[in-house]
Amino acid sequence: MATIPGNPRLLARSAQGLYWMGRYLERAEHLCRLLRFQVEALVDRPIREIYFGWSRIYMSMNRRPPGGSITMVGNDDFTLADSYTLADDLTFERTNPDSIWNCFSLGRENARQMRHCISGEMWTCLNLAYLRLRELAIRDIWKPSPESFYAETAGDVNTFAGVAEATMYRDEGWHFLRLGRHIERAQCSASLFLSQLSMDKLMDESSDADWTNLLHVCQAYDAYTRNYSVDVQPRRVLDLLVTDPLLHGSLCYSLDAVASELDAIGTGSDEQSSAVALRMARRMCALIHYDWPDREDREVLLGNLMGYCRELHDLVTGAYIDYAAVY
Repeated sequence: MATIPGNPRLLARSAQGLYWMGRYLERAEHLCRLLRFQVEALVDRPIREIYFGWSRIYMSMNRRPPGGSITMVGNDDFTLADSYTLADDLTFERTNPDSIWNCFSLGRENARQMRHCISGEMWTCLNLAYLRLRELAIRDIWKPSPESFYAETAGDVNTFAGVAEATMYRDEGWHFLRLGRHIERAQCSASLFLSQLSMDKLMDESSDADWTNLLHVCQAYDAYTRNYSVDVQPRRVLDLLVTDPLLHGSLCYSLDAVASELDAIGTGSDEQSSAVALRMARRMCALIHYDWPDREDREVLLGNLMGYCRELHDLVTGAYIDYAAVY
């Protein structure tokens, strides 16, 4: 079995499993946060905000909703029924590869295969969360409190991350797990911000509530009020979520972490690919740290960063996982 060249301890298969475990669980947590605030909005928010929220989620996932489109209508009962269908599609739909159910299932399967690379406490934590989720359906969570389900499920992922922080051995496997999480977070964040900007253009007028909701989804409302007061301005919101290095969920924080993890992992099978991957990660950091403040075409820049995230994923898998074996 091939190992990462220059590092005889870690199998490429193990690197792959840990990397994808990180990606799947980060994707699940991200979607849980989106859905938690979306279903909370069903209680007392205007239909326009509900429509904005569902459209933003599906646009950021590049997925067509059931029925092909989301329609803004004036009937509250219809809106709630439609939301039930959309939440089911994003949470429990087995044919949706990005549903919360599938992300947990795939993350847990990777953990099962990587039992030798993770701590027993990590496996127990993730397995219990999966067993709780495994037999549920949308009808089981909808009447009691769907927002509590999404908050608890996101909490399960955060608990797993905390257990990993406390118990996992700091070898290359640790860095691949973190690399997967941060690449996924960067890609999800850039896609969400692009969807926010696109929906803002499509609606008749910009709403402070939409941008306030984005701050809550990104767990950044307190940081925003601390820096700018309660006056929510779209440009300031975007600046904070993209460039603040002290904000754990910012794009800047994620990209800095990606570069740091790649630097810690070191050279892969293809020295050129691994070197290019590290240079690309550092270039993406530079775009945020130095180019962003002076750019007016920020939507274009976010689109470029989305493309770079996909390229970086290909470089990482080519350098460390899917390389040709040398005999």
